[in-house]
Amino acid sequence: MEAELDKTPRKRQVIFLAMLLFLWEADSEAIRYSMPEETESGYSVANLEKDLGLRVGELATRGARIHHKGSKQLLQLDVKTGNLLLQEKLDREVLCGATEPCILHFKLLLENPVQLFKVDVQLTDINDHSPEFLDREMILRIPESAQQGTMFPLKSAHDFDIGSNSVQNYTISPNSYFHVATHNRGDGRKYPELVLDTALDREEESELSLTLTALDGGAPPRSGTITVRIEVVDINDNAPEFLQSLYKVQVPENSPINSLVLIVSARDLDAGTHGSVAYSLFQGDEVFQPFVIHEKSGEIRLQRALDFEATQHYIVEIAATDGGGLVGKCTVAIEVVDVNDNVPELTMSTLSSSIPENSPETVVAIFSVSDPDSGDNGRMVCSIENDLPFLLKPTFENFYTLVTERPLDRESRAEYNITITVIDLGTPSLKTEHSINLLISDVNDNAPAFTQMSYRLLVHENNQPALHIGSVRATDRDSGTNAQITYSLLPTEDPHLPLASLVSINADNGQLFALRALDFEALQAFQFHVGATDQGSPALSSQALVRVVVLDDNDNSPFVLYPMQNASAPCTELVPRAAEQGYLVTKVVAVDGDSGRNSWLSYQLLKATETGLFGVWAHNGEVRTARLLSERDAARHRLVVLVKDNGEPPLSASVTLHVLLVDGFSQPYLPLPEVAPEREQGDSLTVCLVIALASVSLLFLFSVLVFVVVRLCRRRRAVPLGVCSVPEGHFPGHLVDVSGTGTLSQSYQYEVCLGGNSGTGEFKFLKPIFPNLLVQD
Repeated sequence: MEAELDKTPRKRQVIFLAMLLFLWEADSEAIRYSMPEETESGYSVANLEKDLGLRVGELATRGARIHHKGSKQLLQLDVKTGNLLLQEKLDREVLCGATEPCILHFKLLLENPVQLFKVDVQLTDINDHSPEFLDREMILRIPESAQQGTMFPLKSAHDFDIGSNSVQNYTISPNSYFHVATHNRGDGRKYPELVLDTALDREEESELSLTLTALDGGAPPRSGTITVRIEVVDINDNAPEFLQSLYKVQVPENSPINSLVLIVSARDLDAGTHGSVAYSLFQGDEVFQPFVIHEKSGEIRLQRALDFEATQHYIVEIAATDGGGLVGKCTVAIEVVDVNDNVPELTMSTLSSSIPENSPETVVAIFSVSDPDSGDNGRMVCSIENDLPFLLKPTFENFYTLVTERPLDRESRAEYNITITVIDLGTPSLKTEHSINLLISDVNDNAPAFTQMSYRLLVHENNQPALHIGSVRATDRDSGTNAQITYSLLPTEDPHLPLASLVSINADNGQLFALRALDFEALQAFQFHVGATDQGSPALSSQALVRVVVLDDNDNSPFVLYPMQNASAPCTELVPRAAEQGYLVTKVVAVDGDSGRNSWLSYQLLKATETGLFGVWAHNGEVRTARLLSERDAARHRLVVLVKDNGEPPLSASVTLHVLLVDGFSQPYLPLPEVAPEREQGDSLTVCLVIALASVSLLFLFSVLVFVVVRLCRRRRAVPLGVCSVPEGHFPGHLVDVSGTGTLSQSYQYEVCLGGNSGTGEFKFLKPIFPNLLVQD
């Protein structure tokens, strides 16, 4: 109830504003032009741009248009030249009928800014219609006793033209009895009456046939004719007389068919047939009249529906004719009373189907409302829903503009369905509704937003090139091209990171690809920024951090640091035969380039010359004696140790150890390469014996010479080809067993001098730290 009370003042305010605009506009002068009807289409009525004092081209820039009430466009505005052109040939009689002057009302609407001018074009009549009688013939029964000067009414001709082009005069064919007198009606139309000049004599002439001609005032004049048959009858000296010469009646326009409008009555003082009266419509145009009269009772009834908006008044002439042919006449003035039977009409002049968001006050539509009813039935109130961000502003007469109340946000609401309601003030009131579907077009006011501020991607090393390693995703609340996102890699702050050769990104969907195989051992992790840019103007962007973590794969086999397998001669370990069980023979030292469990190493004895004599500790690679040695054990032993990591699948490497059992460190031994087949061993042994026998006499001399050379090589610390090099001091730190997991014990370090291109025919020297042992090969 409170809401209805709130709406009532608002409606009254809109009505009051509309009435003020109407009164203001009523005083404003309209631009008037005149042109004859039936002018050919394309005719230039006027130049509105000059007449209104506008600048050249202003009509085009301000969105000028012609608004005419009705669906048919009669005039066309050429906004480039400012000429008001005739759209089609106009017929004044079709447009205005009998209304004079015939003025076509137009509105010149300028949209930006909104301005309205009234333009009136008057159609002047030309003589393009001839007078017409509804009947071809009329019959007059005139008693022979009629006196000279007696007037008899004749049927009038109808001419669609007006003014001087309408019927101006009536003439009758020459005769010796009658002439025609032309009279003016109250509405300006002329009607004829037949005047008796000479008394009639039925016995002399019982019937006359005359031609009545109606002439209009055109130049040249047009005419129409009707045949008047005059029958001379016997005397009937009293014509019928109506009780009233003028009847006035009001009829609601929604009266049903056949409803009683009025009863007229005429009396005749004559008796018999001369006193009986028959009623008829005098003009005989029942086809055009919506009324019909009963011949005997005089009841006038409605035979066709009335329309106040089409015709508001009817003048009907009723004739009462007695049996002797005398006629009495009266006039019935019928006023059509308006009822509220027309709903208001809304005509849209300008309509925007979409407007951009974030715009200030914007005109959405310009429209006019009309109601052909009269009085309160034709007064209207316009409104829209209260919860919409739009306002209705009355402008001129019944024109309104629909504007935005505030800037709109497409992301909050992208579409509005606006219903304009027009209600008249009749009882009961009628209304019409017009719906407008308004789309809010997007403006690039939202930057792309990543679903995460940072991404962490895991990639296994040794991946295939062009591997999809992950994706980034950003969203944009805008629409269309403003929401189309392009992804890109941003420059890194680290100048040493070759980002362009590591990863690439799909600009359309944000998928990231590794361009080449990654190596955990070279690069374990790297990070960079990814940008997301929309296609708006200006473009907006955002960025996110991507960190790529390379996961280690077991792609590196264990590498044996000691004993070195690429030496020119194998390394031989010395084990005294008096060694106890568990004696440390040597230690295999290996590393793995992988990390984590892929670098966990285990050792095992894969092959041995004599099973059960030596063993390898699985966790540290120490080679120890598994039992006490005996004289029966072979002097030379070849051990193959397998080093295996803990990866999946595991990778491995093997190393070959040569062990020599000696009675003491002073006993000479000959380190030989790997055991060859028996035939090769026999040949080598024979050669060695020959060489040993040949050189026994020079043993001491060679020993002294070699000792001097070794000392010189140690000082120079050089390794030229063919010169021996003996390292001083200890082995490098990574090969020294300091914590129990190194390569060798301090008590098993040796100084070795090998000749360049060492072979079985060359000397090799093995020098322990404490006793010096010279061995000839």
